[in-house]
Amino acid sequence: MATAKPKICVLSGAGMSADSGLKTFRDSDGLWEGYDVHEVATPEAWRYNPELVLKFYNERRAQVRAAEPNAGHFALAELESAFDVEIVTQNIDDLHERAGSTRVLHLHGEVLKSRTQQDPKTLYEVSGDINLGDSDERGNQLRPHVVWFGEAVTEIENAVPKIADADILLIVGTSLVVYPAAGLVSFARPSCRIILVDPNSGAEQAVGLRKVEFIRKPAAQGVPELARRLLGSE
Repeated sequence: MATAKPKICVLSGAGMSADSGLKTFRDSDGLWEGYDVHEVATPEAWRYNPELVLKFYNERRAQVRAAEPNAGHFALAELESAFDVEIVTQNIDDLHERAGSTRVLHLHGEVLKSRTQQDPKTLYEVSGDINLGDSDERGNQLRPHVVWFGEAVTEIENAVPKIADADILLIVGTSLVVYPAAGLVSFARPSCRIILVDPNSGAEQAVGLRKVEFIRKPAAQGVPELARRLLGSE
């Protein structure tokens, strides 16, 4: 009987995609690519000015399409050769998938997909832009499949068992200050090995008194280094 592979759960955040040139909201001034987030990333913004919201996410979608996975993304995909890898990401891009990772849970949605307010579970691939008047079969306006500020993060309930079942929890490029995602670390078993890859020290407080191994490097440097170590190639 084949021995089960050790389980790795990866919790990735903005720093994972930043090394591919993608900027995501994490600044204290409330701006995202020059936009006030309250004007483009809330349910109220969608009701008040849906055209601006669609324009903003059309721009983000174009940036994602132009970006390429970085060495950190590819290193996570390579880990699947020896580990049972689950990725839980806060990012709305598809860079994990394009690098070859086969099991990716998007906590905050996917910018390359759309849905309607009336039917949030039916998703549509987006080949270009989403414009006013683009609708589903029932005539409902399509919107980006992303979780806006003030909306429920429904995928959290699917993320918890992945964290709880992990032998290794790898945290990459996230400050772990935005809830509910920040609370996921508390579901790791006491025996779980926790490794944090991030050049900043802000995430240390979020893991509390848990023993954590730190690799203070950007994702594109730190994750390949760790992957080589876990795969026994250095």
